[in-house]
Amino acid sequence: MKKLQQRVDDLEYQISFQEQTISDLNDALSQQQFVIAEMKDQMKFVVGKIKSISPNELADPSEETPPPHY
Repeated sequence: MKKLQQRVDDLEYQISFQEQTISDLNDALSQQQFVIAEMKDQMKFVVGKIKSISPNELADPSEETPPPHY
């Protein structure tokens, strides 16, 4: 009977450890999803900015001076 009680105690310990691990993983996943959503918004903003740049605002390669090592 004592052996059976020990097995039950071990299983309860494992379950409590697994519940904590699942909770920790859920928290990490939620945080990652929040960061990904923020990054998506930032990427949309950057893409919009890049698309709004007209070719006139870009430097003309023929007007640039060559690097000093040439």
